[in-house]
Amino acid sequence: MRTDHFHPGVHRFAVFTACCTFGLLIAGGLVTSTDSGLAVPDWPLSYGQLMPPMVGGIFYEHGHRMIATFVGILTVILAIALWRVEKRRWVRVLGFLSLGAVVTQGVLGGLTVLFLLPTPVSAAHAMLAQSFFSLTILLALVTSAAWMQPSASVSAMARATRWLAVSAVFVVLLQLFLGAWMRHSSAGLAIPDFPLTYGTLLPPMDEGGLAAVNQIRMAWYDMPPVSIGQIWIHFLHRGGALVAACVVLGFGRHILRSYPGESRLREPAIVMMMLILVQLLLGALTVWTGKGVQIATAHVAVGALLLATTVFVTARVFRFFVLPAAARPPVPALVAEAGAQ
Repeated sequence: MRTDHFHPGVHRFAVFTACCTFGLLIAGGLVTSTDSGLAVPDWPLSYGQLMPPMVGGIFYEHGHRMIATFVGILTVILAIALWRVEKRRWVRVLGFLSLGAVVTQGVLGGLTVLFLLPTPVSAAHAMLAQSFFSLTILLALVTSAAWMQPSASVSAMARATRWLAVSAVFVVLLQLFLGAWMRHSSAGLAIPDFPLTYGTLLPPMDEGGLAAVNQIRMAWYDMPPVSIGQIWIHFLHRGGALVAACVVLGFGRHILRSYPGESRLREPAIVMMMLILVQLLLGALTVWTGKGVQIATAHVAVGALLLATTVFVTARVFRFFVLPAAARPPVPALVAEAGAQ
């Protein structure tokens, strides 16, 4: 174990920061689920005060801002601590990258309020929140004692595992983007039934179909009309969920079959597979409950956990399971050949 790289205090603080960031994600999800995004119409103050009356939607919006400020302070402290004690340059850079992310997140949050919840800014704010949480999880991982263990395992499956790992992260990120786009486009109930779409497999594709759908919405569901764009954003999110489930479950199955004795991969892979199944159920419940506040917020939170767990497994794949010598490019030989020429 590389004891010169392991600093227990820094690791514990990184874990604490990650836990607080997850709390911040839940708080942000509650703001959206309760439609409290403009309960406080000014920024950075709240009704010109540091502490307004915590009533109604102000409780959710201003509470979210308070937690965000606290997490921002934690991130600053963590970045400084890493810069002072961490010998691995890339880890120090990762710490300052997380600091830049939290600052950008704060600015996006302010712009979201000042420009009255524009969809692109709000969706970017949501996506960066998920990515920042994954960064804090990654910092907690790379500062742990387990990370300092040598990369003793060499697997002929390492190349395929790496491709599957990167693919899983990409697909989950894309699905979270579709979810953020849907939530901030007011398309969360653009299709109010599940698993079908207004009783059919595909949503309407023309104005005639849209008119019929909106009649169904008003007569059966007592819901306002929607546009074709909102319906298709929602439908894309559903399709993305199926793709993400196939990729994540396929990646997890590959881990369990290819590395049966490696608890460093098997245990988080099992968690990852369980999270995608829970996320599918929460997505269905979000529709069936008419975007119930607790269910919709849990859907956001579990999505963040799924991304973070996928990043966690991917980081361990790249750290502990190196490519066989035959699969790696012979860099010294290439350099010698170039010198001879």
